[in-house]
Amino acid sequence: MSAADAVRVGRFYTTARRHPWVLGKVADWKIPLGPYTPAQLTVAVGGGFLLAKTISWWSWLGPVPIAAWLLAIWAVRRPKIAGRAPMQVALGWLLLGRQPRGGRLGGRAARDRAARPLLGGFTIEDAPAPTAAGPPRAESRAGGRRARRAPETLRPSARRRPQSAPPAAPVRLASGVQQLLALAEQSGGVR
Repeated sequence: MSAADAVRVGRFYTTARRHPWVLGKVADWKIPLGPYTPAQLTVAVGGGFLLAKTISWWSWLGPVPIAAWLLAIWAVRRPKIAGRAPMQVALGWLLLGRQPRGGRLGGRAARDRAARPLLGGFTIEDAPAPTAAGPPRAESRAGGRRARRAPETLRPSARRRPQSAPPAAPVRLASGVQQLLALAEQSGGVR
Protein backbone atom coordinates (compact mmCIF):
# COMPACT_ATOMS: atom_id res chain seq x y z
CA MET A 1 0.00 0.00 0.00
CA SER A 2 1.53 3.30 -1.04
CA ALA A 3 1.17 6.64 0.71
CA ALA A 4 -1.25 7.84 -1.97
CA ASP A 5 -3.58 4.86 -1.31
CA ALA A 6 -3.65 5.58 2.45
CA VAL A 7 -5.16 9.04 2.01
CA ARG A 8 -8.75 9.13 3.22
CA VAL A 9 -11.29 11.53 1.82
CA GLY A 10 -14.27 12.67 3.84
CA ARG A 11 -17.25 14.57 2.48
CA PHE A 12 -19.94 16.38 4.38
CA TYR A 13 -23.08 17.66 2.73
CA THR A 14 -24.91 20.43 4.52
CA THR A 15 -28.68 20.57 4.77
CA ALA A 16 -28.81 22.87 1.75
CA ARG A 17 -27.24 20.17 -0.43
CA ARG A 18 -29.37 17.30 0.80
CA HIS A 19 -32.43 16.54 -1.24
CA PRO A 20 -35.39 14.75 0.36
CA TRP A 21 -36.70 11.56 -1.13
CA VAL A 22 -39.56 12.54 -3.43
CA LEU A 23 -41.85 10.89 -5.94
CA GLY A 24 -42.36 12.90 -9.14
CA LYS A 25 -42.89 10.32 -11.86
CA VAL A 26 -44.61 7.00 -12.05
CA ALA A 27 -43.30 5.16 -15.10
CA ASP A 28 -43.70 7.69 -17.95
CA TRP A 29 -46.46 9.66 -16.26
CA LYS A 30 -45.52 12.84 -14.35
CA ILE A 31 -47.59 13.44 -11.20
CA PRO A 32 -49.41 16.80 -11.46
CA LEU A 33 -48.07 19.53 -9.15
CA GLY A 34 -45.38 17.07 -8.03
CA PRO A 35 -42.91 15.93 -6.84
CA TYR A 36 -44.34 14.78 -3.52
CA THR A 37 -42.67 13.69 -0.29
CA PRO A 38 -43.67 10.47 1.52
CA ALA A 39 -45.51 12.54 4.14
CA GLN A 40 -47.56 14.26 1.44
CA LEU A 41 -48.41 10.94 -0.20
CA THR A 42 -49.48 9.49 3.16
CA VAL A 43 -51.75 12.46 3.91
CA ALA A 44 -53.15 12.41 0.37
CA VAL A 45 -53.99 8.69 0.35
CA GLY A 46 -55.10 8.45 3.99
CA GLY A 47 -57.09 11.71 3.90
CA GLY A 48 -58.74 10.82 0.57
CA PHE A 49 -59.80 7.43 1.95
CA LEU A 50 -61.14 9.05 5.12
CA LEU A 51 -63.05 11.69 3.16
CA ALA A 52 -64.57 9.05 0.87
CA LYS A 53 -65.73 6.89 3.80
CA THR A 54 -67.21 9.81 5.80
CA ILE A 55 -68.86 11.79 2.96
CA SER A 56 -72.28 11.52 4.63
CA TRP A 57 -70.93 13.36 7.70
CA TRP A 58 -69.31 16.34 5.98
CA SER A 59 -71.30 16.75 2.73
CA TRP A 60 -73.36 19.61 4.20
CA LEU A 61 -70.09 21.64 4.66
CA GLY A 62 -69.52 21.83 0.91
CA PRO A 63 -65.92 22.13 -0.32
CA VAL A 64 -64.44 23.10 3.09
CA PRO A 65 -63.23 19.56 4.05
CA ILE A 66 -61.69 19.05 0.60
CA ALA A 67 -59.90 22.41 0.85
CA ALA A 68 -58.66 21.47 4.33
CA TRP A 69 -57.39 18.15 2.92
CA LEU A 70 -55.49 19.93 0.11
CA LEU A 71 -54.10 22.45 2.59
CA ALA A 72 -52.90 19.58 4.83
CA ILE A 73 -51.15 17.97 1.85
CA TRP A 74 -49.41 21.27 1.11
CA ALA A 75 -48.51 21.84 4.83
CA VAL A 76 -46.59 18.58 5.21
CA ARG A 77 -44.37 19.19 2.19
CA ARG A 78 -41.26 19.74 4.37
CA PRO A 79 -42.19 18.89 7.91
CA LYS A 80 -39.50 18.66 10.56
CA ILE A 81 -39.81 17.37 14.09
CA ALA A 82 -36.67 18.33 16.01
CA GLY A 83 -34.81 18.54 12.69
CA ARG A 84 -35.95 15.10 11.50
CA ALA A 85 -38.50 13.95 8.95
CA PRO A 86 -41.76 12.51 10.37
CA MET A 87 -41.02 8.99 9.07
CA GLN A 88 -37.68 8.99 10.90
CA VAL A 89 -39.39 10.25 14.07
CA ALA A 90 -42.06 7.51 13.84
CA LEU A 91 -39.40 4.84 13.28
CA GLY A 92 -37.40 6.21 16.22
CA TRP A 93 -40.43 6.04 18.54
CA LEU A 94 -41.19 2.51 17.34
CA LEU A 95 -37.62 1.35 18.01
CA LEU A 96 -37.62 3.12 21.37
CA GLY A 97 -40.79 1.26 22.36
CA ARG A 98 -39.11 -2.06 21.54
CA GLN A 99 -36.01 -1.36 23.64
CA PRO A 100 -35.61 -3.12 26.97
CA ARG A 101 -36.06 -0.89 30.01
CA GLY A 102 -32.43 -0.89 31.03
CA GLY A 103 -31.07 -0.54 27.48
CA ARG A 104 -28.71 -2.92 25.73
CA LEU A 105 -25.12 -4.00 26.36
CA GLY A 106 -23.39 -5.96 23.63
CA GLY A 107 -26.69 -6.55 21.82
CA ARG A 108 -28.34 -8.13 24.88
CA ALA A 109 -30.81 -6.64 27.33
CA ALA A 110 -28.94 -4.99 30.21
CA ARG A 111 -30.05 -6.26 33.58
CA ASP A 112 -29.11 -5.14 37.06
CA ARG A 113 -27.25 -7.65 39.16
CA ALA A 114 -29.07 -9.22 42.07
CA ALA A 115 -28.75 -7.33 45.34
CA ARG A 116 -26.45 -8.82 47.95
CA PRO A 117 -25.31 -7.54 51.33
CA LEU A 118 -22.02 -5.72 51.51
CA LEU A 119 -20.32 -6.65 54.77
CA GLY A 120 -17.13 -5.18 56.14
CA GLY A 121 -15.40 -4.05 59.25
CA PHE A 122 -12.62 -1.85 60.49
CA THR A 123 -10.21 -1.59 63.40
CA ILE A 124 -9.09 1.58 65.15
CA GLU A 125 -5.61 1.40 66.63
CA ASP A 126 -3.56 3.90 68.56
CA ALA A 127 -0.97 5.84 66.60
CA PRO A 128 2.59 4.72 67.20
CA ALA A 129 4.30 6.72 69.95
CA PRO A 130 7.07 9.09 68.85
CA THR A 131 10.52 7.65 69.32
CA ALA A 132 13.23 9.22 71.48
CA ALA A 133 15.67 9.09 68.58
CA GLY A 134 14.44 12.49 67.37
CA PRO A 135 13.37 13.55 63.95
CA PRO A 136 14.19 11.42 60.93
CA ARG A 137 17.53 12.26 59.44
CA ALA A 138 17.98 12.99 55.78
CA GLU A 139 19.01 9.85 53.98
CA SER A 140 22.09 9.72 51.83
CA ARG A 141 21.64 11.26 48.44
CA ALA A 142 22.36 9.10 45.45
CA GLY A 143 22.39 10.82 42.09
CA GLY A 144 20.68 13.95 43.44
CA ARG A 145 17.62 12.05 44.71
CA ARG A 146 16.62 11.14 48.22
CA ALA A 147 16.61 7.46 48.99
CA ARG A 148 13.15 6.35 50.02
CA ARG A 149 12.46 4.43 53.18
CA ALA A 150 10.06 1.55 53.24
CA PRO A 151 6.78 2.69 54.83
CA GLU A 152 5.87 1.20 58.16
CA THR A 153 2.97 -1.16 57.82
CA LEU A 154 0.42 -1.72 60.53
CA ARG A 155 -1.45 -4.95 60.65
CA PRO A 156 -4.99 -4.46 61.92
CA SER A 157 -6.23 -7.11 64.25
CA ALA A 158 -9.63 -7.05 65.88
CA ARG A 159 -8.60 -9.51 68.63
CA ARG A 160 -5.40 -7.80 69.81
CA ARG A 161 -5.69 -6.07 73.18
CA PRO A 162 -4.35 -2.53 73.29
CA GLN A 163 -1.03 -2.25 75.09
CA SER A 164 -0.15 0.71 77.23
CA ALA A 165 2.33 2.97 75.49
CA PRO A 166 5.58 3.85 77.29
CA PRO A 167 5.79 7.42 78.53
CA ALA A 168 6.52 9.76 75.67
CA ALA A 169 10.02 11.22 75.58
CA PRO A 170 10.37 14.86 74.62
CA VAL A 171 10.47 15.21 70.84
CA ARG A 172 13.26 17.29 69.37
CA LEU A 173 11.91 19.74 66.81
CA ALA A 174 13.50 19.42 63.39
CA SER A 175 12.78 22.63 61.53
CA GLY A 176 12.49 26.32 62.32
CA VAL A 177 8.80 26.27 61.39
CA GLN A 178 8.12 23.52 63.94
CA GLN A 179 10.01 25.49 66.59
CA LEU A 180 8.00 28.66 65.83
CA LEU A 181 4.74 26.73 66.03
CA ALA A 182 5.77 25.23 69.37
CA LEU A 183 6.62 28.69 70.74
CA ALA A 184 3.30 30.07 69.51
CA GLU A 185 1.40 27.22 71.19
CA GLN A 186 3.21 27.81 74.48
CA SER A 187 2.43 31.52 74.44
CA GLY A 188 -1.21 30.89 73.48
CA GLY A 189 -0.98 32.47 70.02
CA VAL A 190 -2.22 29.41 68.04
CA ARG A 191 -5.68 28.17 68.83
